Amino acid sequence: MDPQPFYLNDIQNEVIYTGAKDTILCAGRALGKGLIHALWNLRNMQRMPGSITGIVSPNCKRALTNTLPSMLVHWEKLGYLRNVHWCIGIKPPKAWHWPEPIFRPENYENVLSFYNGSIGFIISQDRSGTSNSQSYDALDIDEAKFIDFEQLKDETLPANRGNRQYFGKHYFHHGMLITSDMPVTKKGSWFLEYEHKCDPELIKLIQGTVYEVWRVEQKIAAITAKGHEVPAWLRSQLRTLNRDLCRMRSVATYYREASTIYNMQVLGEAFINQLKRDLPPLTFQTSVLCKRIGIQRDGFYSSMTENNKYSATNFSYLDDLEYQFDKIKEPSSLADADVDRNQPLCIAFDYNANINWLVVGQPRKTQLLILKSFFVKFERKLPELIDDFCQYYRHHKRREVVFYYDSTAIGSNYAVNQEDFRWVIINEFKKRGWRVRDVYLGRPMHHIEKQLLINRMLAGHARLRPMFNRENNEDLLVSVQTAGVYNGGKDKRGEKLAETEEDKLEARTDGSDAFDTLCIGVEKFPQSTHSINVTSSF
Repeated sequence: MDPQPFYLNDIQNEVIYTGAKDTILCAGRALGKGLIHALWNLRNMQRMPGSITGIVSPNCKRALTNTLPSMLVHWEKLGYLRNVHWCIGIKPPKAWHWPEPIFRPENYENVLSFYNGSIGFIISQDRSGTSNSQSYDALDIDEAKFIDFEQLKDETLPANRGNRQYFGKHYFHHGMLITSDMPVTKKGSWFLEYEHKCDPELIKLIQGTVYEVWRVEQKIAAITAKGHEVPAWLRSQLRTLNRDLCRMRSVATYYREASTIYNMQVLGEAFINQLKRDLPPLTFQTSVLCKRIGIQRDGFYSSMTENNKYSATNFSYLDDLEYQFDKIKEPSSLADADVDRNQPLCIAFDYNANINWLVVGQPRKTQLLILKSFFVKFERKLPELIDDFCQYYRHHKRREVVFYYDSTAIGSNYAVNQEDFRWVIINEFKKRGWRVRDVYLGRPMHHIEKQLLINRMLAGHARLRPMFNRENNEDLLVSVQTAGVYNGGKDKRGEKLAETEEDKLEARTDGSDAFDTLCIGVEKFPQSTHSINVTSSF
């Protein structure tokens, strides 16, 4: 396979030619961070043969579905082929005659091997001890907003050490590449502190020197093209510039924030507009425009903390895939370790003309696990939302849902054509082979009473404490964590603004409303988990 030509946008170009030892890029979705990781790792592995790079991911699921595929697909496009130039999850066969890394791993289950003996050690933070007894020559950290910094600081950063006798001459030895989109939580904002370690004057000096190197190289090329001998002083000037450039890069930290707009030439304006239509406004602001959003410390869910979040990855399922990325293109609950597949799933909805939400949970002892959340927008309505749910939970053994709803689901149909929400939901589930146990909550709880109840639950002072699967509820967490208070209740003014042409869904609380209904239902109307047949009349 011949290498394919590739385009670098302004931000990608700037990151690559600046070449600071440590690069921290906070950039919007689809900016092209995967290509940056691909080029960065190629440089390190090729110029430090036998080296070990720590590829850090918040959990195994994200490593297999986001971090690695987005990088390796660019390696393929650049002409570096799987099982020809690199392999993953296996020890390179002796028949390939690849050299050994300087420090050979005990097993290759979590190792990306390169043809010159360099390896990338995949570090998954939800697997304790994956950084133990290691010495890394570089660290590649993607999706940094999901990284547990305390764990990174205690386990991984100290391991970025040693091997100077082999690679100490390279300015990028022990360097780091950290990328993410904009975080919305304090815990996920740890890498933003690198902005204070970035010296803008040094970065400008590096970039100016890069230009001088290019200018001198152009002079040398022009002289050579004419068949003349290059003056010794000009070659000496180039050596001096390159030496100074390496010295400056070796102590430089480059910090950059950039929105997806910088990749407009590749993505097109229609794609950006589609993201604006499809994503919740706060997610669009943070994950696309890369704007910093303040955390609601006195918001509607004031008892919400990082302790209300967890990760749950089904390692055995992901390990059995053996890094066959095609097998996980269609996600399912098999990758989740928190689902009890022998128990019904508790669900609640929020209905709106432009966006409809579905939140899924299961009570587990003293906790209410918020397993996953779904939403659909505009022309996609409740049937499509339920279809997304059924597709994701297609392997669930007990195909039964406990559907909690209040009076807003009865007699209203602006999200569907004819029947009310309750009828549509029950009917759509039954058409797909699911049993429905519908539980009516009555009139919606008053905002003050609801706020007191749910905050007691979040603080662990009620029967059940809500716990969010952080990987499966990214958008819901934004909705919950940024919900404000207005006139003694939840600030829902953004839902009215949602119907304007400028920004129909700005600062909405729809997702958090579905979460509220689920919390009230499971806390106040607990249901037996024994298998029973329930019929609903229409």
